[in-house]
Amino acid sequence: MKFQGTQKVAAGFIAGALITGGIATAATSNSDPVQACVSKATQAMYLAVNGSCPNSRTLVDLSSATVGIDAKSVAAAVTPSVVSIAVTTRTGSGTGSGSIYRTSSSESFIITNNHVIDDAVNSGTIEVELLNGDILLATIVGRDIAYDIAVLRVKTGNLPVIKVGDSTKVSVGDPVIAIGSPLGLASTVTSGIVSALNRPVIAGSTGLESYVNAIQTDAAINPGNSGGALVDASGKLIGVNSAIATLSSGTASGSIGLGFSIPINEAKRVIDEIISTGKSTRPVLGVFFDQTYTGIGAKILRLSPGEGAERAGIPAGSIIKSIEGFKITDDVSAIVRIRAAIPGSTITVIVDLPNNGGLKTFKVTLGQAVSN
Repeated sequence: MKFQGTQKVAAGFIAGALITGGIATAATSNSDPVQACVSKATQAMYLAVNGSCPNSRTLVDLSSATVGIDAKSVAAAVTPSVVSIAVTTRTGSGTGSGSIYRTSSSESFIITNNHVIDDAVNSGTIEVELLNGDILLATIVGRDIAYDIAVLRVKTGNLPVIKVGDSTKVSVGDPVIAIGSPLGLASTVTSGIVSALNRPVIAGSTGLESYVNAIQTDAAINPGNSGGALVDASGKLIGVNSAIATLSSGTASGSIGLGFSIPINEAKRVIDEIISTGKSTRPVLGVFFDQTYTGIGAKILRLSPGEGAERAGIPAGSIIKSIEGFKITDDVSAIVRIRAAIPGSTITVIVDLPNNGGLKTFKVTLGQAVSN
């Protein structure tokens, strides 16, 4: 795995080849108390040494992190709303997961990842299997490559709909449950905690990347979990499982406790737009980043004429250091923070001006573009 700065993570979709390299982790005895230090600035989690943390981090006891979550009850309530997805094309087949998001008397909408169904965009079939074994033919309502979200429609109504939660209220250490169909094993339930928030994750092939402002979890997520549900202790959907990091190179392997989920508040805007119009939008800052820059921050190579950054007066050559209070370490973290915003909203951007001009704060009104 390649890390740049403290937050950038290159991850792989959970339906195919993932990443190369890896990181080492230490095992601890289950009988010992598990304590961690949570960064006050980034909410990333670190192992606590001798039960203490520096002033910049908060000590959290994880020994009883899953105490109070009734996994059996949550699973019984949620699994009827989570489906298995099978995609068949002339060149092969694949599987994934999804959640029933909306239903009427005659049809239902199912949310999943774009990478689960993208091979069937031009040809092929998509089948959805319900908990009771019924198999339904699905069609694509719309998809968004940038956010790795897709919406399917089935011509069957009155299906059990998943309850939608509020991902902005999630905290590091909260217990969570992942539900999906890893390796085609339908209705698989795993549990864990929220390991980190606002984790910039990039996945996908060149030119088709998805940038996710991810919820990181140690709940076991494996190939086939793509598009499945990450729910909180009350069984409400807080994230759409999308990617994992692995220690293998070349082909997908199992979970190593580093799973990434698209926060539902970010996904919901995209989902609702797709259901309403068949398309979705993304916010635009109006900058092109310097891909050769290796320092801390995201360097602006040039501006898009008439877009938000130019109108706000940000000069080319500036280095973005912060967006909405979040530290920017590189272009990936900048893109993730921008795409976490709403098109047309006004955000606060702090830049280091060129020619040693010092730090300056700008208020930028974001533009809007139709996503892929």
